[in-house]
Amino acid sequence: MRSDFARIASGGIAGMTSSIITFGPLTFDPSSGRLRGNGTDIPLGHRAAALLQTLIAADQQPVPKSALLEAAWPGMVVEEGNLTVQIAALRKALGTRADGQDWIVTIPRVGYRLVRPEPASTPTMELPTIPVLAVLPFANLSRDPEQEYFADGVVEDITTALSRFKSFAVIARNSSFIYKDRAVDLRQVASELGVRYLLEGSIRRAGDQLRIGTKLVDYGSGQQIWAEQYEGTVDEVFAFQDRITDSVAMLVEPLIQQAEIDHSRRNRPGSIAAYDLYLRALPKFLLVTDTGNKAAVALLTEALVLEPDNAVYLATAASWISDRTIMGWPPLGPDDRQRCANYIALALSNANQNATVLTHCGNVLLHFLKDYDWAISTIQSAVETNPNDHWTVIHAGVMNLHCGSIEASLNWFQRAIRLSPRDPFAFVSLTGISHAHLMLGDFDEALVWATRSLTLNPNYPCTYWMLIAANALLGRTDEARRHLVQFLAIVPEMTIARIREGQPDRDPQRIAPMLEGLRLAGLPE
Repeated sequence: MRSDFARIASGGIAGMTSSIITFGPLTFDPSSGRLRGNGTDIPLGHRAAALLQTLIAADQQPVPKSALLEAAWPGMVVEEGNLTVQIAALRKALGTRADGQDWIVTIPRVGYRLVRPEPASTPTMELPTIPVLAVLPFANLSRDPEQEYFADGVVEDITTALSRFKSFAVIARNSSFIYKDRAVDLRQVASELGVRYLLEGSIRRAGDQLRIGTKLVDYGSGQQIWAEQYEGTVDEVFAFQDRITDSVAMLVEPLIQQAEIDHSRRNRPGSIAAYDLYLRALPKFLLVTDTGNKAAVALLTEALVLEPDNAVYLATAASWISDRTIMGWPPLGPDDRQRCANYIALALSNANQNATVLTHCGNVLLHFLKDYDWAISTIQSAVETNPNDHWTVIHAGVMNLHCGSIEASLNWFQRAIRLSPRDPFAFVSLTGISHAHLMLGDFDEALVWATRSLTLNPNYPCTYWMLIAANALLGRTDEARRHLVQFLAIVPEMTIARIREGQPDRDPQRIAPMLEGLRLAGLPE
């Protein structure tokens, strides 16, 4: 029996007949499948038109994948991958909303939903609750018109990549480009656009060499947060452009987050706003200690009293509570597991394509709730949503380490380190690489990466697991026991059973070498 959604798609949208549907700058004629935007036709295949018609008919409610498959391929049996391809093409045709986000939202393990914002009422000026960034046109220092097009392409790609992040807002390219080729006071630009952060750049060609310079400036404090140069050759111009985009996108988010933490400490010491509580919790979590974790969870709990449906706070709180089991710290209470399950369910229902939310939820499902298929699906959705989010890249590595390809895990961890070398959580990737080499039996290489991790964070318990196990498996008993003493000073009364409890066990062989090394070094069972 065909679904209601499929019947609507094949027979016309109920209540809409042939009337034109308008959402944002787009119009859609259900009777002809014609899509228009900014006064021009947008090519749309008949399957994409059927999908759009079904999504519109659902009136912003999630549409199951089965209903969408029936709408686009009525009476046929097709692979779900065909739907993914059609949805991707439809997203590209629709473009992005005014806030830079997609019109079509993925609902993990369910299907998709079309967002149709209500018509705007009389505009009111409100202070943004999250930081705002503008990417300005890059200056063409070579004055070569061809490089002008390349520079504009770089800016457009960077703007698109940054718009995937939900922890800050990005001004639309059209607004930023009104300043192209104009001598302007950048403080005035920041004021006119209503932003705190500006990403600026320049391009220069010398022979076959191209050089792109970028810098991120906080115009609230007048400080330059970061600057970098990228060099490549003209014949690899597109690969060069992709490298710049990936690097800038992955670096900017943690830098803005740290700047916001600094502003919170300096400018709003008495505020109890939920966002401030969240910002104050982050540095405590970064301590990677029992007491720091408790304090961070307590602050997030206060934030959730103010905003109980905030998906970021819910997912982050669940992740931090889950971390207590991973690290071997005592639970906060007897209901930690149920509390995390409740937070995850509510966070995912409000995720709205937020890669950080999906990643945190996937991590909890992987390590704490041990629902491996759901964890894999959720983290894969995060990667599709934002492949440049540093948390997502790291946890894609963690997920593959335990449930996927070890080679893929190494690639993800290496990508995280390459694209965001200043990431405060780089020690997680370094330890992950060490663990992968331990699994592969390359104990000397495991020691190299674990030692690098230790220099970044001497409090991270997982690094000591690798140092202890690799040394013990190499027969270096004295060195293994020296690290064991340091480890037990951080996490007293730790046992092999407690470590096993906090690790995914879909494939017990993934952690077997580590546990065997810890056992050889003398860690109690």
